[in-house]
Amino acid sequence: MLEKLQALKDRFIELGQLIIQPDSMSDMGKYTKLTKEYKELEKIVGLYDEYKLVIDNLSSTKEILEKEKDPDFREMAKQELEELKVRQEELEEQLKQQLIPKDPNDSKDCILEIRAGTGGDEAAIFAGDLFRMYQRFCDKQSWKLTVLDLTFGSSGGYKEIISTVSGADVFGMLKYESGVHRVQRVPATETQGRVHTSAATVAVLPEMDEVEVEINMNDIRKDTFCSSGPGGQSVNTTYSAVRLTHNPTGLVVTCQDEKSQIKNFEKALKVLRSRLYEIELAKHNEAVGAQRKSMVASGDRSDKIRTYNYPQSRVTDHRINKTVYNLPDVMDGNIEEFISALRFAENVEKMKNSGMEE
Repeated sequence: MLEKLQALKDRFIELGQLIIQPDSMSDMGKYTKLTKEYKELEKIVGLYDEYKLVIDNLSSTKEILEKEKDPDFREMAKQELEELKVRQEELEEQLKQQLIPKDPNDSKDCILEIRAGTGGDEAAIFAGDLFRMYQRFCDKQSWKLTVLDLTFGSSGGYKEIISTVSGADVFGMLKYESGVHRVQRVPATETQGRVHTSAATVAVLPEMDEVEVEINMNDIRKDTFCSSGPGGQSVNTTYSAVRLTHNPTGLVVTCQDEKSQIKNFEKALKVLRSRLYEIELAKHNEAVGAQRKSMVASGDRSDKIRTYNYPQSRVTDHRINKTVYNLPDVMDGNIEEFISALRFAENVEKMKNSGMEE
């Protein structure tokens, strides 16, 4: 562990020199990349420096105990030794956490897609409930959520709703929400009072840029049409909505939230890049084998991840067997408890795989 930490400190020092070089400061892209890496290493280097200081103090305190005869000085040294040992353990744990391999996509913005699954009208209503839950969660995080495209359900909710979410550590937190969400409740359309089970799928995709996912524009068919729904005078009068079809994969992306066709085209292209990235990532996960795929944050939209039971006010996350009995609070956007538990479980899994759990 100490060798890894020293290598990171050496890189941190190197970055400090590179940032102030004229060629770095004149290239905004390069400068931004270097400063980002510098800030990411700043915390772990600070912890490492404190850890080395604690180790040095431990060594000198032990020497004092070996040589010192005065009872008062010995008692003070013993007390300091115990405090240093406690701090050493705390720092070692923090450093292990910092050394856990990080997903490079965690800091990215994301595409949030919610679709009604099995259950007909009730599934669309539930998809709407999930969207409101994420909307409120985003508000609490001071994130910006923008709807790109939606299709309303016949009895309320959405058959499909696609949004972008931008802010700090967006994908790193929302990625755990990908999968099948199941609801158990008495639908508003049910006359017999029977509990039905319906489902909606959630897909959270990191927003990729042009460098990370290159698209051949010759492979794309672009169609324009009039926007539908609220939006002022331009709705149904100008061909501002955009539909992109990626011919090699058959992927179709629609965006109609902007009055400008150019802006809708740019946003649709972002969604298309993210979906193409997801396809390539799925191929990669299959290639490396299931044993190396995290069960906590696999991102597989076919996995049943959570059940919302309304009669018992119960929410259960099946990946970590965590159950809470405060469903209204969860549906009001308070999902931090699940995200924190999932993140902790994934970190434990990564520590075991890297041999740092001891």
